[in-house]
Amino acid sequence: MKKHFVSSLFLLGILLCSFFVTFAQKKPLHIVFVTGDEEYRSEESMPMLAEILHRELGAKITVCYAMDKDGNINPYINNHIEGLEALKTADMMVVFTRWRELPKEEAKMITDFAESGKPMVGFRTATHTFKYNTDSSMMHLNNKWAHDVFGQQWIVHHGHFDDGDAPLTSVYTISNTKTPILNGVKPFNAYSWLYHVSGGEWKLNPDCKPFLEGKSLRSKHEQEGKLDKYPMTQPVAWTKNYKGKSGKTARVFFTTLGHPYDFKEVTMRKLALNGIYWALGLEKKIPKAGVNADFVSPYEPNNSGFGEDKFKKGLKALKLGK
Repeated sequence: MKKHFVSSLFLLGILLCSFFVTFAQKKPLHIVFVTGDEEYRSEESMPMLAEILHRELGAKITVCYAMDKDGNINPYINNHIEGLEALKTADMMVVFTRWRELPKEEAKMITDFAESGKPMVGFRTATHTFKYNTDSSMMHLNNKWAHDVFGQQWIVHHGHFDDGDAPLTSVYTISNTKTPILNGVKPFNAYSWLYHVSGGEWKLNPDCKPFLEGKSLRSKHEQEGKLDKYPMTQPVAWTKNYKGKSGKTARVFFTTLGHPYDFKEVTMRKLALNGIYWALGLEKKIPKAGVNADFVSPYEPNNSGFGEDKFKKGLKALKLGK
């Protein structure tokens, strides 16, 4: 009798363990997008990617925005990003911010996540996520943090020219590189003017593994005879690792592309989505043709550029999944 009772308890324990493992496996991923840039309309492009990820992965999505005291999305509010508390339960952080001067407690939520060892993705101006002008205790975040975490800090680019009127960078695969992030990614012309990240006095973080390159189609540095310092070709997408204070190593995907019109290109969307899958460790789930990048909602973003009249008024925060 006792033996039968012990056996029953053992079987019950196995069933309970199986239930909890299954429950844990079905728990949706939580992806948090941190936006806040006054130039590239990240408040439009990142929710667009978020909707696709929710459809393809069933992920819970939180998009954090620069907001004013009345709860309106306003990328010119550079000292507050609403909703960063979501990073405490996030499985991934996606960053598209530009020169934010956040309160210490808000900046800490971002940097704490970076130290956790969980995966991260960065777009374009995340090379200059922060900019502290007066607080010396925070100035290490201005350049060093982005170089360590994402692979490079802000340096310079090849010139604005006629922003949004025509592509300014030819994007193509670096020879002899193989990564599932390139599935379905074809050469295309981007509206993003080319960022300088390597060459002359500057080098990418040695942990970076570039796989896409861009060539400037119009360059102020070429006009000024400075190509020895700022070559016309630059890496525009790479992967790297970042080992945080937790001792765990995070996968990181980064691209210097990110003009709002770039994301109208299916190849750009596939690049972004494939990179997110890779960082999450889901590279085996990337189809040969790349992640399905069809829009969920119409995507007609404003052009890039500075000015209070450049961004759409009345945009509401996007939350997907429970």
